[in-house]
Amino acid sequence: MANQPRQPGYVLPTILALCIHGGILGLSIWTWPQKTPEETSNAIVNATLVQMETVTDQAQRPEEAKGTATPDAPAERSETPEPDTDTAAPDTTPDTDAAAVDLKQREDAEAKQKAAAEAEARQKAAAEAEARQKATAEAKAKQKAAAEAEARQKATAEAKAKQKAAAEAEAKQKAAAEAEAKQKAAAEAEAKKKAEAEAKKKAEAEAKKKAEAEAKKKAEAEAKKKAEAEAKKKAEAEAKKKAEAEAKKKAEAEAKKKAEAEAKKKAEAEAKKKAEAEAKKKADREKRLAAAAAAASQDAFGSAVSDEQQSIANAKQGREAANGFKNLVRRYVEQAWRQPDNVAKGTQATLTLKLLPTGELIDVRVIRSSGDQAFDQSAIRAVQQAAPFKELQQLPSSQQRQFREFNLLFNPEDVR
Repeated sequence: MANQPRQPGYVLPTILALCIHGGILGLSIWTWPQKTPEETSNAIVNATLVQMETVTDQAQRPEEAKGTATPDAPAERSETPEPDTDTAAPDTTPDTDAAAVDLKQREDAEAKQKAAAEAEARQKAAAEAEARQKATAEAKAKQKAAAEAEARQKATAEAKAKQKAAAEAEAKQKAAAEAEAKQKAAAEAEAKKKAEAEAKKKAEAEAKKKAEAEAKKKAEAEAKKKAEAEAKKKAEAEAKKKAEAEAKKKAEAEAKKKAEAEAKKKAEAEAKKKAEAEAKKKADREKRLAAAAAAASQDAFGSAVSDEQQSIANAKQGREAANGFKNLVRRYVEQAWRQPDNVAKGTQATLTLKLLPTGELIDVRVIRSSGDQAFDQSAIRAVQQAAPFKELQQLPSSQQRQFREFNLLFNPEDVR
């Protein structure tokens, strides 16, 4: 899993904004009271203009008075009282002009000093106002910059969060789509595989059924043909035997008739001559007949014993052949049998088999079930896979009839 992007912190920008706000507030409080002294200073300057005399001027006047002679004192005193006589006027006029000039100069100096002070005060006030305005503007700019930075940071964080959420949603949607596509593909593949397997199974079953039907039909046709051939052969043999018997009988009858005729003729011709010889011949004949009868009786007894021994040997060979065929069928079936798992001990099933003379299987069914459907079906499949049993053709006819239909007992240990 990918590492989650770290969310931007808002603690440091918040602290910085608070510090800036506090600094601006402190600066405003510190500079605000300075406006009152400036107004007071302007009032003082206005009052000085009314008085037309400063403390400095008062301190300088005694020093300026040192350079003036004694007549200065009367001049000062003459400023207040009016002159009593005309004789005193010529003496006081130059002093009054000098004092006026001096006063004029002092007034000019004070006006210049006042103008300079006013200019300096206005310049200082303008500078302080400009400084306060600049500080306020800077504070506002810093606050605005901090707010904008905070807004940008917040917007960036929100954009990143939205982008991350969108990416995660898109990734989840893509993963879900891929999972759904994989699941759909797997289901389609499974359905296709199942359909193919069912089609294959159905085709195999149909092919097997068709093959069995063809084999049955072929076997029946061969059996019919063989039976017809055997019947024809048997009929021909019987006809031939009958014809031979009739021919032999006819030949014997003709030979006997001819012999009788010749014997009669000869007997008539030589009746007299051979009367005695005939008597002797008759006696010899009876003697030979007795010996022949005895010999024939002995041969018949020996032939009967030999036939009985051959029958016993044939029966023994037939039983051995039958047992050998049955053991062969059991071995073939056991090799083809695939038992299901977890078969209970003592499970048994009996099946009956029907075969054609060629050994082809035409029917197999359960006549005594084990109670386990899988076990019964496995036994049926084993017989079907082991067939045909062509060795049946090698048995004698009597034994073949015995094994055209027989039973097999299936249990988990063997087949009997």
